[in-house]
Amino acid sequence: MNDLGFTLPIGDGVEAVVDFLLDNFSPAFDAIADVVETVVSAFASVLAFIPWWLMVIALTGIALWRVSRGFAVFVLVALLALVGMDLWDATMRSLSLVIASTLLSLAIGLPLGIAAARSDKVETAIRPVLDLMQTMPPFVYLIPAVMFFGLGQVPGAIATVIFSMPPAVRLTNLGIRQVPAEMVEAGRAFGCSGGQLLVKVQLPSALPSIMAGVNQTIMLALSMVVIASMIGAGGLGNEVLRGIQRLDIGLGFEAGLGVVVLAIVLDRLTQSFGRSRGRRR
Repeated sequence: MNDLGFTLPIGDGVEAVVDFLLDNFSPAFDAIADVVETVVSAFASVLAFIPWWLMVIALTGIALWRVSRGFAVFVLVALLALVGMDLWDATMRSLSLVIASTLLSLAIGLPLGIAAARSDKVETAIRPVLDLMQTMPPFVYLIPAVMFFGLGQVPGAIATVIFSMPPAVRLTNLGIRQVPAEMVEAGRAFGCSGGQLLVKVQLPSALPSIMAGVNQTIMLALSMVVIASMIGAGGLGNEVLRGIQRLDIGLGFEAGLGVVVLAIVLDRLTQSFGRSRGRRR
């Protein structure tokens, strides 16, 4: 008993809700798990099928096209270092989980952001939910993920989606709301419908903000993928976890370096798509 003389059974209430969901909505959770597993397995299969040298050439070429020659050299050296440290397969598993989780986050987050931008009531309703999702410690998401979906990549991907989705919603909403009123009025004056105004005026103008949300979603997904190794998500996070369990500083440093390389490559490439070619030059 605390100093107030009573306790708030919030934890018991949460457990009761979870038990209710497990007892009554198991088929729905199984369907969600099947969809997520299909998406993750598809990307994992594709990345596993592509030879490492071809992937290195492709990413280096994209870096040269979208960023600069210097960054392309960095990408080439960094990816070859991952191959040399025998971390390529783990890196590709992490990359497949990041891509799948990011796409699922954007598939949910972008429509929510658009809805929030078009309705103050929707924004007011989802704002506290987004605040909760962003401030909750990421390890907490592993508990319901395991309870609902077991162990493996599926609960890891679902926990990653929940953790990484808020920036996509917030920055999509912000970008559309910051479109100049003059542009919106000009679109309406030319006879644009609501959908045409969104697609032809608001989304193109809000693209830098939306791409910033995509970038942040990818970065959060990568950080959560490492944490999700605790529930069997695998990839580079599993190597980091092995290093911790064995107190192997060399293994932990190599795996951490792989995460850093992957984060830098994804960050710079996604940032480049949010800028005009003139600004990149």
